Amino acid sequence: MVRHRSLSEAARTVLAVLLESPVAWRHGYELAQLAGVKSGTLYPLLIRLEEQGHLTAEWQLPQGGGRPPRHAYRLTASGVALARANPPAARPAGAAIPGAAT
Repeated sequence: MVRHRSLSEAARTVLAVLLESPVAWRHGYELAQLAGVKSGTLYPLLIRLEEQGHLTAEWQLPQGGGRPPRHAYRLTASGVALARANPPAARPAGAAIPGAAT
């Protein structure tokens, strides 16, 4: 039996950030900054969403020397649908999602 839980506000916010450009690859650090989510919350969330098929992930080699490869994420078709069906909670006027286009 599959148990379906409602998405946390952090999950909704991360999905909203990814939905801004659903085919673009985003690194975890960038997502943490844009969504305002701490890494201890973000990475387990990204792993869970990938396991559920809502994200795809890949290792990307650094563009500059001396840096390790980084994991990058983007939405799958089911992730786009999930993000659209679960927008973040309404915010007070003037308090947009961090990093969101205005």
